[in-house]
Amino acid sequence: MSSHLLPFTATPPPQIPSKASPLAQHTLSQRTHIPSHIYKHPAAILLELCTSSKEVHQILPQIIKNGLYNETLFQTKLISLFCKYGNLTEASRVFEPIEDKFDALYHTMLKGYAKSSSLDSALSFFSRMKHDSVRPVVYNFTYLLKLCGDNSDLKRGKEIHGSVITSGFSWNLFAMTGVVNMYAKCRQINDAYNMFDRMPERDLVCWNTMISGYAQNGFAKVALMLVLRMSEEGHRPDSITIVSILPAVADTRLLRIGMAVHGYVLRAGFESLVNVSTALVDMYSKCGSVSIARVIFDGMDHRTVVSWNSMIDGYVQSGDAEGAMLIFQKMLDEGVQPTNVTVMGALHACADLGDLERGKFVHKLVDQLKLDSDVSVMNSLISMYSKCKRVDIAADIFKNLRNKTLVSWNAMILGYAQNGCVNEALNAFCEMQSRNIKPDSFTMVSVIPALAELSIPRQAKWIHGLVIRRFLDKNVFVMTALVDMYAKCGAIHTARKLFDMMNARHVITWNAMIDGYGTHGLGKTSVELFKEMKKGTIKPNDITFLCALSACSHSGLVEEGLCFFESMKKDYGIEPTMDHYGAMVDLLGRAGRLNQAWDFIQKMPIKPGITVYGAMLGACKIHKNVDLGEKAAFEIFKLNPDDGGYHVLLANIYATASMWGKVAKVRTIMEKSGLQKTPGCSLVEIGNEVHSFYSGTTSHPQSKKIYSYLETLVDEIRAAGYVPDTNSIHDVEDDVKVQLLNTHSEKLAIAFGLLNTSTGTPIHIRKNLRVCGDCHNATKYISLVTGREIIVRDMHRFHLFKDGVCSCGDYW
Repeated sequence: MSSHLLPFTATPPPQIPSKASPLAQHTLSQRTHIPSHIYKHPAAILLELCTSSKEVHQILPQIIKNGLYNETLFQTKLISLFCKYGNLTEASRVFEPIEDKFDALYHTMLKGYAKSSSLDSALSFFSRMKHDSVRPVVYNFTYLLKLCGDNSDLKRGKEIHGSVITSGFSWNLFAMTGVVNMYAKCRQINDAYNMFDRMPERDLVCWNTMISGYAQNGFAKVALMLVLRMSEEGHRPDSITIVSILPAVADTRLLRIGMAVHGYVLRAGFESLVNVSTALVDMYSKCGSVSIARVIFDGMDHRTVVSWNSMIDGYVQSGDAEGAMLIFQKMLDEGVQPTNVTVMGALHACADLGDLERGKFVHKLVDQLKLDSDVSVMNSLISMYSKCKRVDIAADIFKNLRNKTLVSWNAMILGYAQNGCVNEALNAFCEMQSRNIKPDSFTMVSVIPALAELSIPRQAKWIHGLVIRRFLDKNVFVMTALVDMYAKCGAIHTARKLFDMMNARHVITWNAMIDGYGTHGLGKTSVELFKEMKKGTIKPNDITFLCALSACSHSGLVEEGLCFFESMKKDYGIEPTMDHYGAMVDLLGRAGRLNQAWDFIQKMPIKPGITVYGAMLGACKIHKNVDLGEKAAFEIFKLNPDDGGYHVLLANIYATASMWGKVAKVRTIMEKSGLQKTPGCSLVEIGNEVHSFYSGTTSHPQSKKIYSYLETLVDEIRAAGYVPDTNSIHDVEDDVKVQLLNTHSEKLAIAFGLLNTSTGTPIHIRKNLRVCGDCHNATKYISLVTGREIIVRDMHRFHLFKDGVCSCGDYW
């Protein structure tokens, strides 16, 4: 689009004379011999003034009383009005008894069917017309073609196209414009263009139809090129052209072209048209210039609800959810009634904000507006409650939702997965399949992360097979989810094979693979992959750097991590977030550079959060630094954390230093605050069943057998050199300390796995907390004496124990 496009005056297409026009009256009088005084009757005048079907019914008794009901004029007008207001039943009651029906009545009835009934009914009446020997006129076909297009019924659209040809209208401008529109709306854009290209003459309406067809079918650039060609052939764009191409500009994010179109709008004087200004608001929002969109929006003399929706959506899509909610509130304050699109935008904003209270307010509005039967709105509610951590409410809405769509199932599965309800997500997925609802790429991208959290290789292979059978193995997002899943199931080499097989990769794909190597303790490989990524066309984002920093932290690659952190802003203009600062403190702290880590915190340009001080406290626990640990804990407690784990960390630091008085003080604070330590839980899958173990649990059916075997196993690993680490346990005798260590959840899970699997089978354990030092040491010896490979995934990383050695190199 260039700025040389000039303003123009559009010539409207010829109009069909209405029934009320003098010409129509004269023609009707000639054909039916209607006396001229009939037109002047008060009832006839009142019919001309009717604005609803209800008003027609109010006048009808007067028409009957005056003996005018059988007059052709009144019959014609009644049919026309009933059709106009969508009351086809009443129109038929007038139409059917007429003995000598003239063609115009059929045409009026067909128009009514096309506008207010189903495609089947309209085509059925069209067949009756042919049976009654009514000769079709061009507008019969334009109505039917539009109806076929609106219903995306290509088969019957082609049949109507055939009738257009056999009726001699294949060169008629209006008929062929209807054909072009039908093919475009049926997503047969090539057929639409072929029809368009063969037309001996084309008016502005025809050009606009073709331009709109390309734009709506995802060919934005072709639509824009067609506007240039149209201009070159002497047709200047009108407001309809502008409204058609601005969404195409928005889809392609071509802001420069959008601004050129805006310039043309100003020169042509279209800026006062509400639909044009609304399209400009939408275009600027989607091109990332929400501030300009807001200026246009604020300058509009009149706004429709679509204008408000565009502005709300603009803020949501730009990441300014608070701005979206403010404009939504302004809309309500001005008395504009929201539509389903409005509330969906508001719910999206509430979801992004995690604002449950405002989300509930919008929910009440949904009920007031009686939108609770709108499936799309209810899907948005499910997503909002899920993101606001109330998946229980989301589940209730889903349960009571009638006519669930695939989107409904996807929203619920994702909601469960996002809230850690892994089993519920899988159950919903299985139920969905049992109802013969075929999963799509969004379903897979929702359910695969849930499986990744379970870290069960067997189920990973099952879902991978399903992806292949559903022909979704070429979808970049599905394959990225599989890469991430295999990495989180301990199959890092399988993850890399899939990564290498992908023809196209998204930045998320690179992030998943870099992070996968990092969590497996393969820091150097992770760094190498990150450097390879930087050489390509896909640029790293803030998450990429976070993954790389985390990988460096897990492998002690301090200098590389410092270099990456410096490169973020310097080379890529990425401003570090709290998570990046936390990763840097973790990197320095794990490496024992505690003073440097503390100094780094003091120099942060933003106020440190819990994650930053938490990383510092964790490092102090590893390196037994009481002074800095106390300072970090003091800052954490000022921020009022809900998690008692930080208090436990501090207590463990004191315990290691034999500061029992301070240990007791921390315990007292926890009791008064009602804080509790998250209980350790380890999961292991045996025989298609997941078994959960908590520290000291005796509820498992095999508990006696497990404890007995574990006692023997501990004797064996002690003989091999294992020495229990009892530093973190106090207030009990030494033999009791050892006994307590032997009831840790991962030891119970490992013992159960060894008892219930054959020799040589790897044992996969999933733990919800960081592996403690004693269990880490014990598992190394267990792998040595049993000859088993034991894979433990804790809350931060993977540990592969084999032949008495852990893949982390004792650096975790």
